[in-house]
Amino acid sequence: MCCYFSPITAESLCLNRPYVILEIGVAVLVVVFLFYFLITRGNPPKDILFFVFAEFSFTCVIDLTSALEYDGIISGFMEFYQKTGEPYLGTAYAIMMCYWDGIAHFIMYLVMIKRVSHKAKAYRTLGLFWAGSLCANMSVFIAGIVAGKYGSEIRPAFWLNFLFLLMPVWGAISLFTRPKDRPLIGGYNAQQAQSMKLIWRPLDLILVVLLLASMAFTILRGLVALDSPLEACSIYLRQYEPYLKDPVGYPRVMMLHLFFYGLPLLGAFVYGLLKPGCTWMSDWTMFFAGAVIQCQWAHIGGSLHSRTTAPFRIPNDAFWSVLAANLLYAATPIMVALRVHNDPYFFLKIAPFPGQTGLPNSEEKDTKYKEK
Repeated sequence: MCCYFSPITAESLCLNRPYVILEIGVAVLVVVFLFYFLITRGNPPKDILFFVFAEFSFTCVIDLTSALEYDGIISGFMEFYQKTGEPYLGTAYAIMMCYWDGIAHFIMYLVMIKRVSHKAKAYRTLGLFWAGSLCANMSVFIAGIVAGKYGSEIRPAFWLNFLFLLMPVWGAISLFTRPKDRPLIGGYNAQQAQSMKLIWRPLDLILVVLLLASMAFTILRGLVALDSPLEACSIYLRQYEPYLKDPVGYPRVMMLHLFFYGLPLLGAFVYGLLKPGCTWMSDWTMFFAGAVIQCQWAHIGGSLHSRTTAPFRIPNDAFWSVLAANLLYAATPIMVALRVHNDPYFFLKIAPFPGQTGLPNSEEKDTKYKEK
């Protein structure tokens, strides 16, 4: 037997009891988890993150449905939740965020679930990309809600978002502490790669220049977000990206995230391309690439979306330059991550060759002389 409530009755019930939405959300997540747990009892997965991927893949469908309904492509699925649950999901930034979750994250979950099921296949690299993407997604989303114009409209369903922040943080810590998919020590090829100066590595030279430009771009937009009185910041805000001051709060929070967390990482990557043997580059470049591509997707899409009011959209005369700058900013960490992943010899520790003690030649000769 099924019960039917008219939309007016259900809506008035939830308006009178604001915790109903939260209770329903928790109940749905528990039911989905129990479903996956029960169907895998006969052959339980060895990796506990399997259940995180399976659970979140379900929520991806909800996010995609929400974005499609807000854009008017479908109707009748999320109207009730839009009014009583999380009204800030109707902002341009949140809609683009939901599209990313419903498409990009959903594909990542399917691939990682498949790799967990086939125990011989590793997913650590993709997992770090996912963790960076979802950590950036939720940290900007939660902070933007509190700091933006919806800070006074926080409802109980808001607290569910912390689950989607804590799980990728836990997943990132778990993946960072696992053994790498590839060896950390190289031989002759690594020694040859590390003997070349930057001037003889044109790809790395280009990447260093792009990273330095990204650092300058990050500083500029970070200062704009901090309300710097510098004339350059005022000109950029007024003539290029007025979206940074959108009262919804997400663009400003994202720029502060990149300024305080992304800027040190960009500087570290420059160091990693100059100093051989930085084994941490393979993990952190992939994590950061996931974070930046997600942030830039939501930022670019939000600034162009029809739900962003006209004064905060990119001015027509600066449209292509701003779009190109943002796309290049998004592509730079991905290019660095691909360079490290596809040609890792420069970032490996060099194994000593037979008969090599690791001492400089003069010290090695002195040691042999003393032994005699």
